[in-house]
Amino acid sequence: MGLLPELRYPTVAELESAARVLAGRRPGLCALRQVGVSRGGRPLYLLSVGRAEPAVLVVAGAHANEPAGGGTLLALARRVLAEAELRDGTSWHFLLCADPDGASLHVTAPPRSLYDYHLGFFRPAGPEQPEWAPSLLPPDRLPPETRALTGVIDELRPYLQVSLHGTELGGSWVQLTRDLPGLSEPFAKSAAQLHIPVETGASDAAGWPASGPGVHVMPAAEAGPAYPSLPDDARHSTWYHAHRYGGLTAVVEVPMWASDLVDDPAPHPAPAAAMRHLSHRLLRDADAVRRVLEQARPRPESGGGPLLRAATWGLELVPGLAADLARTPPVDGTRAYVGSVDAFARRVPLRAAAMLLRELRDSDERAAARLEHLVALWSDAFAVRFRARWVPVEHQVEHQSRAVVAAALQARERAL
Repeated sequence: MGLLPELRYPTVAELESAARVLAGRRPGLCALRQVGVSRGGRPLYLLSVGRAEPAVLVVAGAHANEPAGGGTLLALARRVLAEAELRDGTSWHFLLCADPDGASLHVTAPPRSLYDYHLGFFRPAGPEQPEWAPSLLPPDRLPPETRALTGVIDELRPYLQVSLHGTELGGSWVQLTRDLPGLSEPFAKSAAQLHIPVETGASDAAGWPASGPGVHVMPAAEAGPAYPSLPDDARHSTWYHAHRYGGLTAVVEVPMWASDLVDDPAPHPAPAAAMRHLSHRLLRDADAVRRVLEQARPRPESGGGPLLRAATWGLELVPGLAADLARTPPVDGTRAYVGSVDAFARRVPLRAAAMLLRELRDSDERAAARLEHLVALWSDAFAVRFRARWVPVEHQVEHQSRAVVAAALQARERAL
């Protein structure tokens, strides 16, 4: 990974250090500046390459538990510096980490297993996530990270914003706020070369039209959500902030562990029954975590820290989500979609248990032991069910980088 050791994810401090080195080597072309401060007082930095207009904005670290984006961002910055044609009439701007506070609470070292990954897991509650906060909070309550990101968009007016995301287990896919018809071919080619499955039925994009396998386009405003109970709405997120300047956003997802179960477009033999089963399991598993929480301290009403807030927020979503999943017919009847929802339904209680384990480990040994058992049991079951295989970090970074460059080239043609 160039300026950083190979085979692992960079920390925020390493991202900042590497960006300073790049800016120092090419001061006439590359600049690093602070564009905001997090709630915890951590600086938010923007690395810019070139001064031309229009602009591409790349955002890493929007979700603390999705660490591949930092390495991808540095790989892209180095590539843009090395390849003059990418800078021809375009400037590139890289927000090193949209949520440094969240990143400080998630362990970024390469995990040995899904169990190991969840022992260091953190993902903030929805209102504390920089990209999603505008869909959940009024404008006067937005966190400073969100205001910094939208301020950068207002300044740069990018024709393309790319948000680098990831999943712990599954495949790769892209979400677009506007279509880029030429993106699906290079995206699929890259995934095939690096043996990364394409998540053709991603639950995150349930009901969205597909521009090509794994490339999902936001539906029209009048289309109803696939999961009505979920409070977040992509149309009110920072993804759509670029639209006021004629731009669009591409969200590029890459897995840490791959599973071919999310890349099967064949019809599922009984999708409605499968979804009811997943709904029932989601309720059962969430209840197991909730029972531990109810008997432990601190209790939800005490407020607690970010781990407790995130865990309880996730648990509160479960009843409505379970009802959504049980609704028939499913929005997609393929094996890929049912597999993606299966993974989604496992994540919610598993993540809640993992964060509560970290919260209670030092204050309630009995509760911590029960939670550790659940985290171990569910992590192993997740890996076995999906036949998880590790995707080397350099492959995660390479695939995500290729997708960003392909999206930038396609969006540039659209903008001209």
